[in-house]
Amino acid sequence: MNVRAVAAQVIYQVVDQGQSLSSALPPAQQKVAPRDGALLQEICYGVLRWLPRLEAITQSLMDKPLKGKQRVFHHLILVGLYQLGFMRIPAHAAVAETVDATKVLKKPQLRGLINAVLRNYQRNQEALDIAAVSHDAGKYGHPGWLLKLLQNAYPDQWESVVDANHEKAPMWLRVNRSHHTRDSYRALLDDAGIATELHPEAADALKLAAPCDVTALPGFSDGWVSVQDAAAQLSVDYLQPQANELILDCCAAPGGKTCHILEHQPTAKVVAMDVDATRLKRVEENLSRLNLNAQVICGDARHPQDWWKGEQFDRILLDAPCSATGVIRRHPDIKWLRRADDIAQLASLQSEIMDAMWAQLKSGGTLVYATCSITPQENGEQVKAFLARTNDASLETGTLDAPGRQILPGQDNMDGFYYAVLKKA
Repeated sequence: MNVRAVAAQVIYQVVDQGQSLSSALPPAQQKVAPRDGALLQEICYGVLRWLPRLEAITQSLMDKPLKGKQRVFHHLILVGLYQLGFMRIPAHAAVAETVDATKVLKKPQLRGLINAVLRNYQRNQEALDIAAVSHDAGKYGHPGWLLKLLQNAYPDQWESVVDANHEKAPMWLRVNRSHHTRDSYRALLDDAGIATELHPEAADALKLAAPCDVTALPGFSDGWVSVQDAAAQLSVDYLQPQANELILDCCAAPGGKTCHILEHQPTAKVVAMDVDATRLKRVEENLSRLNLNAQVICGDARHPQDWWKGEQFDRILLDAPCSATGVIRRHPDIKWLRRADDIAQLASLQSEIMDAMWAQLKSGGTLVYATCSITPQENGEQVKAFLARTNDASLETGTLDAPGRQILPGQDNMDGFYYAVLKKA
């Protein structure tokens, strides 16, 4: 199928229907030729990164918006504008392919409209681009509530966070130390012509100079290596699993951290729990590929009595449900799917889960609270409130005024992440 037509459909599903990009894009990629999969992804990610700017330009070029059954063609215009404004595709090819998409979308009568809008943008691009960035949404590509949150939380850093959210995320690898050291696997990548960089802190991490298909990675199918951001790899350093311990990975899907724990401590007895049965299949697939064993349980973390009858855990990694505002560069749809009131609701859920998990932790045990969020309500403020109501909890990272560690997007090329280590008396 025409790549632009498929892209317009995906963006329609995300923006108008509220689907996540991670659910809408993979089936769409099956509709296009394999060689066009990367192009489809680039267009979808790009339109969602710069949605307000493209919307502002579209509004300037049209007398009235396309609505109802014609709504997908509004998104087709956004697809065309993104190609002309941000990509290196020759303008004539971008316009022609976008206009041709009207046939695939079964509205060839809109061919003239789409062509006229895109040609008009070409003729007046400089002025239209300037006008589109005259307001904060168009300039920064973030919804107003999120921009304000970032400005309040990070008055000196918010612009760098916004810039990092617009960058393409690097591809990080986690070397399975039960097969190779990081340096020995790096040598295999060098031999394969795959350039890498080290991380200053994550001991198993390698960043590819350029992303590649996992099939090009030596021994991927044999479990020698996995794809995981360096920030997520730090979880094992904070958890510090020991031999033969009983460890819970709470909210474990898709299982990267579960596997990393077992790569460090093969004798640990690890329980991987998540509320989403579908996503737990990914945990089992990852365990299988890496030839690792864990007990996989589907359950609600707020009610452990419903799924756990065993003894208390030595260590718990609580990778809590969160706003995912630290991984916007990987999931630009988060900006448009999240709402301001989601943060308070998520913070309430996190609070419930923390209390429930604390009761499942042995005396002297360690709980690592983690999110891929950068909102204070879900992170530092959450931990402060927990410490205030929990007499037998002590903080091992940060200070009581600034508990835990907040990693911001782009820091050492990592995703945004938060960690707090809590010890039970």
